Amino acid sequence: MFVLDSRLQQDTLPLGDFPLCRVLLSNDAQYPWFILVPRRPGISEVFELDVEDQAQLWRETTELARLLKVVFVADKLNVAALGNVVSQLHMHVIVRKTDDGAWPAPVWGKLPAQPYSPAQVAGIVDRLRAAMPAEFRFEEGL
Repeated sequence: MFVLDSRLQQDTLPLGDFPLCRVLLSNDAQYPWFILVPRRPGISEVFELDVEDQAQLWRETTELARLLKVVFVADKLNVAALGNVVSQLHMHVIVRKTDDGAWPAPVWGKLPAQPYSPAQVAGIVDRLRAAMPAEFRFEEGL
């Protein structure tokens, strides 16, 4: 049974689901920072997914990155699967702008997180609703 890592639960806001991945928003308003988590139990590395799920993970990551680049007018996207703190397999897709507070350094640990307000989250959801593919299902209540 799939269970989201407690650290991801603590640090993110659930947005919805692609066919394979749960999509989360990192609760740091300094960067549009999204996290995809394959809903497969006990997986910490991409190679542990079966071949079909590996391909689906890359399709979903690519689709999300492509639309975030347009929706948020990104100068650069950071896409990474690190897992040094949270071992559960997850992909970061972070919208970067040359004027963000961490540029050009990585966002990890650069600045303290600034939680989103409910209005900011609603604004992000509205922007995504217009751009997400039909296969994406938003979290109930959003």
